[in-house]
Parts: sequence; C-alpha cells; structure tokens
Amino acid sequence: MTKNIVTLSIAIAAFAATAFAQTTAPAGNAENGKKLFASDGCYQCHGYQGQGATPTGPRLGPRPLAFAAFSKYVRQPTGQMPPYTTKVVTDAALADIYAFLQALPAPPSVDSIPALR
Repeated sequence: MTKNIVTLSIAIAAFAATAFAQTTAPAGNAENGKKLFASDGCYQCHGYQGQGATPTGPRLGPRPLAFAAFSKYVRQPTGQMPPYTTKVVTDAALADIYAFLQALPAPPSVDSIPALR
C-alpha cells in the first residue's frame, strides 16, 4: 500500500510540474517586447496597447491568454492573421512580446469614469 501511495505521489508531482510548465511563460523583456510589437507590425491589427478592434484583430492585453495558447496561435493562426514562424519572430522575441502584453495596465473600471456613471 505504501508503494502505491509513493507511486501516486510521484505521478501527481509529475503532472503538476507539467501543468505548471505549460501555464507559465518564459521570462521576457517587456520594454523590448513593446518595441517588437510595433516593429513587427502587431499594432496594425491589435493597436499599440494590444486593445484590439473588431474589424482588425482581437484584444491581446492587459491579460493575455496563456503563453502556450498565445504562442501556438501566433505560429499557426486559424483566422486571418498571418503565421509568424520562428524565422520571422524568434521564441525569445515572442516571450518579450508576451511580457509586454502582461505588463499592460488594466483599464480603469467603468465606475471610475465620470461620463459613464
């Protein structure tokens, strides 16, 4: 019975480590990501602050989707977005862009805008 508990504990720890690795983003430089977001043309569809617009592209920030999903979509998009392969945007550059999107401040709440009260 103890052997089964140890085996189960190891399996749970391995699963947790894999799940954590899939949900965490690699370290990136937000300042460089901001520059890349502009120079690589991301802003053309998603706006300079990742706010997006219905006719051009979805909102990307300030709370981007999980890095794994973000990276997969950038590399193999299913919509009108062109693919950005590693030849176009390196993995390090993609991590920087993601860091920029994560660093964007949240918009003010509706209640804090006088004209919307």
